[in-house]
Amino acid sequence: MFEKMDSLKPALKKLVTELRKDYPYVSVLASETEERSWSQSRSGTAISNGNHTDVDWGFVLRVFDETGCGEYSFNEFSEAMIPEICAKVKAGLKAQTAALPQGVRPLPTPLPTDEPCVLKKETAYRIHPRELGDEEILRRIKEIREEGLKTEGILDVSCRVNYQSYRKVFISENRDLDQTVLWTTAFLMAMARRDQELKHYYKGFSLLGGAELLDQVKGGLEDVTRTTLELLDSQPMTPGEYECVCDPETTGMIVHEAFGHGVEMDMFVKDRALARSVVGEYVASELVTMHDGNGMDEVASFVFDDEGTLAQDTVIIDKGILKTGMCDALSAARLKEKPTGNGRRESFERKAYTRMTNTYFEGGSATPEEMIASIDYGFLLENPSSGMEDPKNWGIQCMVNLAREIKDGKLTGRIFSPIVLTGYVPDLLKSVSMMSDSVKLGGGGYCGKGYKEYVKVSDGGPYMKARIRLG
Repeated sequence: MFEKMDSLKPALKKLVTELRKDYPYVSVLASETEERSWSQSRSGTAISNGNHTDVDWGFVLRVFDETGCGEYSFNEFSEAMIPEICAKVKAGLKAQTAALPQGVRPLPTPLPTDEPCVLKKETAYRIHPRELGDEEILRRIKEIREEGLKTEGILDVSCRVNYQSYRKVFISENRDLDQTVLWTTAFLMAMARRDQELKHYYKGFSLLGGAELLDQVKGGLEDVTRTTLELLDSQPMTPGEYECVCDPETTGMIVHEAFGHGVEMDMFVKDRALARSVVGEYVASELVTMHDGNGMDEVASFVFDDEGTLAQDTVIIDKGILKTGMCDALSAARLKEKPTGNGRRESFERKAYTRMTNTYFEGGSATPEEMIASIDYGFLLENPSSGMEDPKNWGIQCMVNLAREIKDGKLTGRIFSPIVLTGYVPDLLKSVSMMSDSVKLGGGGYCGKGYKEYVKVSDGGPYMKARIRLG
């Protein structure tokens, strides 16, 4: 796969060279993507070639002139088309300048750094889903579904597996970057009914790799069916503030919603994030250290972002102190900061925004058992489903599927569902009093920016003890 890119790279370099004769900075990002999904449920079997984040093949040029930055995207390219593309770029930039009000000159945007770098890397995997094939993948997920249906009381089991493989090439005057990435995700859900009560429970699976993920899905079946049946006995939550232990998935949702979007620095440029005013101050307990980037491998890992900035591990919060945000190259230039490798596009037809990648809290020294034992009355929170935050006011509202009651340091067996988790971000994070010694990330879904611009992300962390408002 992706051999076509090799034949086009010399012409892409020539395109950049031609435009550099007239402009101080030029880059081109070329991307090619393949994606496929398989599912089994009560409604039947399905195979699809979706493209949730990328169109199959495309290019985007970024050019700086005296008025700032302009971009031009296209999905057909050959060396013979270079004069035509150059003419369209020049005409577009002239039109952009002509559209400015008379006498108005925009503030110059600093040019991106273009330090020399040449690399070509591919992420590792054991079994490529394409090589395993449709028939074998469907056989395996059908086997998982049928095994789950043997559990008494289970009404339905559905399983979905999805993979995406992409190759991206970034060319500028001094950079020749080439990466091929493969990630695979899966979703397993069970449903149960008692009289008029219908409950479901789901579990996501993800990795930077291939169809070896199917072994994890099979191993998670028993937990999914058991918990689904437990939810039939769940009760509504009495609203209040409680001592809680969050499982790694719930911790990840809090990381993502409570402080992830709030430190995307394109929001700093627009003055839409309260975090900008408290850099260097305590925003969390000293037990809280937050990372974004390639500190851990998951589905959002890559070698370089869509602006040609190499991926890195960015420490956002260090022992409770907000150190920095994450930023794309244009926001970094306007803020006089260094880009952090977070400039990401939904596709070559979309603008690059500051976006999270792998976002998580560091672990501590406690065990989950010690954390539960420390609580007189509270809850173990599991299985988050959705979240929303307000970066300008630091409010948070999230949904969690279940809460297990803790009384006198022990789980009582009582379950409450569904749960609404709310609060003021600094209050929640400053209440963190214990972190477990193990960290886990997951990336089954996508993240949008304002209900659009979807990209793949992962989040997680350790088991975390904090005081949280539930309802």
